[in-house]
Amino acid sequence: MSDAIISTQVLGLHWEVSDPFLFCAFHNDKFPKGNDNLGPDASLAGRPIGQDFQLKDGWRMYHGQRVAGFPVHPHRGFETVSIVPVGLVDHADSMGAAGRYGNGDVQWLTTGKGVQHSEMFPLVNQEGENPLLFFQIWLNLPAESKMAKPHFAMFWDKQIPVYETQDDAGIEIKIKVVAGEIDGVKALAPPPDSWAARPESKVTMWLIDLAPGASWTLSAQERGLNRRLYFYDGNSIKADGHTIAAGTGMHLNSDVDLPIINTGEKPARFLLLQGKPIGEPVAQYGPFVMNTRSELEQAFTDYQKDQFGGWPWEHQDQVHGFRGRFAIHEDGREEEPA
Repeated sequence: MSDAIISTQVLGLHWEVSDPFLFCAFHNDKFPKGNDNLGPDASLAGRPIGQDFQLKDGWRMYHGQRVAGFPVHPHRGFETVSIVPVGLVDHADSMGAAGRYGNGDVQWLTTGKGVQHSEMFPLVNQEGENPLLFFQIWLNLPAESKMAKPHFAMFWDKQIPVYETQDDAGIEIKIKVVAGEIDGVKALAPPPDSWAARPESKVTMWLIDLAPGASWTLSAQERGLNRRLYFYDGNSIKADGHTIAAGTGMHLNSDVDLPIINTGEKPARFLLLQGKPIGEPVAQYGPFVMNTRSELEQAFTDYQKDQFGGWPWEHQDQVHGFRGRFAIHEDGREEEPA
C-alpha cells in the first residue's frame, strides 16, 4: 500500500495481530443501567445466553448468565494484558487474587504454568448507562517461560506514564505508555517472566490520542519488529498520505516513519502493538498456548488433575458488590488506587 503501510483491515471484535502477540479483543459495549445483581436491568430474551456475542441493543452478555463477561476459565502459556479506558472489570483467580479495575487501569496476568480466572463486567450504575471500552491482549511467552509461576499485577490509571506533547501548531498529543517507552517516558515494569521484560524485545503497547487537526509521526524503529496500529475511534486520518477511516487496523513496516494527521472533528484514538517476534512454534487449543502438541496434551492432563489450584470463590462469575476499585494480591496484600 505504501512504504509505511503494508496492509489495512476492518476492525471488529477480534483484531489481527502478529508475533509476539496472539490475540486482541476489543469490547465496546453500551450496557444499560444495572440491577441489584450488577447485571443488566433489561430483558435477556432473544439472546443466546452463555454464548452471546451478538451486538444486540449495543451490548453483549458474552459467556455470562446474569452478569456480562467471562466466568471462570483456565489458561496456560501466555499473558493477558487487560486495558480498560472506560468502565469496570471484576477479576478473580485460582491464586486467590482479585480486583475491580477500570477507568484507565491495566491488569497484567502471567498465566504461566496455569491459572483459572474470571472477568466479569459489573454494572454498578443503576441510574443510567454503563459503557465499557476494554482491550484484552494476549502476549505470548517464550518456551523457557511457559511454565513460569503465575503472576498478577495491577497498574492503576494515575500510575501509568503519559507522554504529552504538541505539534508545530500547538495541538495536543497524548500517549499512554502501557509497555515500552517514548522520548524517555518509560512504562511501569512488566511482570518478571514477560517477553516485555526483556529490553531487546521492544514490546510496545501505547494508547495514542490525537486532538482534532493534530499532526504526529510514529517514528521508525529497527527493521524486523512486528508493528500494528489500530485506529479504533474518531472520524478519519491521513496516514502516509492515505485517507483512513476509523475502525481500521494498519499493519506497518517498523523501520519506516508513519506521518499521521487527524483530519476529523473528533479526537483520533489508536492502540499500538509492536514487538520483536519470539519466533517459536505456536501450538494453541482454546485457552492453552504451548509450543508442541504434546505440551498441549499435558496442559489438559494437568488441568483435569488439579484445576490449576481449584476455584476459591463462591461464584464462577464472581463480582465484588458495589465497592470501588481495589486489588487483592496472591499474598493477601490489599491496595486501592491513590
